[in-house]
Amino acid sequence: MRAAALHSAAGTLLLTALTLAPAGSAPAAPVAFDGAEQQGTAVAAARAGAAGIAFGKCADVKEMPGAMRCGTVSVPLDYAHPGGKQIKLTVTRVAATHKDPHNSKRRVRRQGALVYNPGGPGGDGRYFPLVGLLPEWKRIAAAYDLVGYSPRGVGRSAPLSCEDPGHFFKAPAQAPTHPSQSYKKARVAQAKAYAQGCAKRSGSGLKYFNSLNNARDLDVIRAALGEPKLTFMGASYGTYFGALYATLFPSHVRRMVFDSAVDPAPEQIWYRNNLEQSAAFESRWTDFRKWIAKHDDVYGLGRTVAAVQHSYAKASARLAAEPAGGKVGPAELQAAFLSAGYYDDYWPTRAQALSAYLKGDPKPLIEQAGPATEAAAEAENSNAVYTAVECNDAPWPTDFTVWDRDNTRLSRVAPFETWDNVWMNLPCAYWPTSRQQPLDVRTGPGELPPTLILAAERDAATPYEGAQEMHRRLSGSVLVTERDAGTHGIAGGPNKCVNGYLDAYLLEGRTPDEQASCAPHAEPKPKPQDDRARQTPLKEPLKGSTARP
Repeated sequence: MRAAALHSAAGTLLLTALTLAPAGSAPAAPVAFDGAEQQGTAVAAARAGAAGIAFGKCADVKEMPGAMRCGTVSVPLDYAHPGGKQIKLTVTRVAATHKDPHNSKRRVRRQGALVYNPGGPGGDGRYFPLVGLLPEWKRIAAAYDLVGYSPRGVGRSAPLSCEDPGHFFKAPAQAPTHPSQSYKKARVAQAKAYAQGCAKRSGSGLKYFNSLNNARDLDVIRAALGEPKLTFMGASYGTYFGALYATLFPSHVRRMVFDSAVDPAPEQIWYRNNLEQSAAFESRWTDFRKWIAKHDDVYGLGRTVAAVQHSYAKASARLAAEPAGGKVGPAELQAAFLSAGYYDDYWPTRAQALSAYLKGDPKPLIEQAGPATEAAAEAENSNAVYTAVECNDAPWPTDFTVWDRDNTRLSRVAPFETWDNVWMNLPCAYWPTSRQQPLDVRTGPGELPPTLILAAERDAATPYEGAQEMHRRLSGSVLVTERDAGTHGIAGGPNKCVNGYLDAYLLEGRTPDEQASCAPHAEPKPKPQDDRARQTPLKEPLKGSTARP
């Protein structure tokens, strides 16, 4: 959903042509910056600060370590009326351990709470505190209470829904890279029905699920935790409303980490960002195919990028004629390989599954790409929140001919993700509530403490240009780049250099004097065919967050 070039002149020129204002956009409501909503946030924060959070046993979270505690925070549905309807956000915490992982005799001083959001929109951060069990996070877990939460609309936090979860996974499905007019007509009808379903199932409060209110909720959570200033880490979409927070409440910021930053420029939110994300995924898909070709001796899918593409297209055509296991068609194949565009540690198992399928064994592909029906309710909820937030945040073209024109052009050079991204976001063309005008994210010199931006140079979900734009707009920020890498979300990952900058910032408040860079983490190692996915399948990003930041 973010802005990365296609590494080709054609792609660059095309994206330049598509940066005109979306034609036929719905009218936008003015941004509430210092009006009733701002005052309402102060009222709600004061109320939450007095009440605090009664943390207790996490009764609804199974198999969680005893150190994990849960509670709720009440926030106004509408910040312009802080005394009106309240909704409860689920908050989780693991207290600082005070244990130095490198010196068992040293007691580490607590520095407060570190609040985290995983992105989406629609991502659930309840499980974040458990990262303290991982070696890469133990130093941070010693100094901070690790705090996660379910944003408004997610999970138990006033959950949104747009359709019956039992109907959410429509597998098997087609995924034409050059859809016919009849296919487009059918998808337009589906988008209209979905938007109507959101209004029907979620009610009149639907318009209050937006990024500005997510930022305001963050300030109420800060107050409820007893923190005079906020220490926050946002990943992906979490960087966007984190930047809104920095703009709305700069004096409330202690430290902020923006991991895989969204392009926050108002004109990018969200239509243009989706176009640019689709272009970026084409480049990342090429990276993946190069890796597969390099390991043709393991997978036998082709020695060139073109040959691997041929193998993929052959599998897609075969699945179109006869879905694997009756539930994996071209759309499910595409979604599975899209997730590999986010995380390169998926590359070996995805390549194994494709290779095995073409050799007559569909089981690995069914395991990895088949719909996770047991997670249908969670996936439907995540998708509903994603749609509501992005549709509410900004104007969108309301005439499908605009979408058709822009994406037909883009799909000529970026066919892998373009149309899937369209169908995911098309309900915004027919959205039943008024839209906001995006806030101009920007802070002046001295308004905001130093902040840390982390970005992989070839990230497709939130392309690198977005991190550069975030850096330009947040005065005093520092950008740390993982060169020649494309994993989405790099904090606490396999790159020790990146983690060194993260630890220095969160633990000591230190940032590089100038922009810094790290060499890429090691490429994943191929796995022999007989070592394929008999393991537990990797957890997939929910569909509500795959084609988005």
